[in-house]
Parts: sequence; C-alpha cells; structure tokens
Amino acid sequence: MLMLLTLCENTAVQVIVMIIKTYSELITLGSFKERYLYLKLSGIVGDETFAGKRYLNQVLYISKEWRLFRDVIIRRDLGRDLACEGYDIFGRVIIHHINPITIEDIISRDQKLFDPDNVVCVSHNTHQAIHYGDVSLLIAEPILRTANDTCPWKKIGL
Repeated sequence: MLMLLTLCENTAVQVIVMIIKTYSELITLGSFKERYLYLKLSGIVGDETFAGKRYLNQVLYISKEWRLFRDVIIRRDLGRDLACEGYDIFGRVIIHHINPITIEDIISRDQKLFDPDNVVCVSHNTHQAIHYGDVSLLIAEPILRTANDTCPWKKIGL
C-alpha cells in the first residue's frame, strides 16, 4: 500500500481542459478577425489527425445525412465566410467543426458531428488559416475610402 501511495505522489497527473466553443458565441463577435481568432487552432502542417483512417471522415462527408446537414448550414450562414456579412464565399464552401472531431466521434456518430452550434461555413483559405495559423491566407478587411483620398491634388486645403 505504501508503495502504491508513493507511486501516486510521484506521478504527474495531466489534465487536458478543452474549452467548448459555439456558433452562438462566435456570431456575437463583430468582426471577421475576432471570429478568426476565436476559432484559431494553430496546428502544425503535417500533424496527424486521421492519418491512415482518413477514409472514416470521407465516409461521413459523402453521406446523405451530412449533405442535407451541410445545405442547412450554408443557408443559415448565407454562404458567408465565418458567417460574416460582406465575406461571401464564391468557391467551395467548407463546413468547419468549431470543436475538432476525432475518429472516435465518427465511429460513435457523436452528436457534435451534426450539431448546428458546432459548425460554421468557411472558405478553403480561412479553413487553412484556422488550422495552421497562417493569417496571410485571410481576406484583408476592406479599406474605407473617402472622397479624393487617391487624388492628393484634389484634397481640400492644398
């Protein structure tokens, strides 16, 4: 018994705390940049996620159930990147799981796979930026223009 207690005292217990993020919270953030920072995962290119079991998530993504769910989410977000007004997606729309999914989630058909509060529409570049932290992939915010701001000779007071 004493040996067991010593082992427990010397063993570091590591607790992984996962903060659950939601679409409901995401859409309260006003700007595209704030929403990106909320979702950013900062993974490393080449890190294994599904590795040799990639076929499992592909089976999910080609299922009729997923395609119907995907259509509902695209309509909800109006096909906008991070559901932000002014950020329409003109190419392929990706449905991003806000809280990453695992092999176990797919095998057990976890409810978070089809939870509308766990997904948002994103473009390919935004999806890459979320996973790998490459901000250069994001669309820059529009520059606010003013009258004659590109014609210095027409500015008032010169």
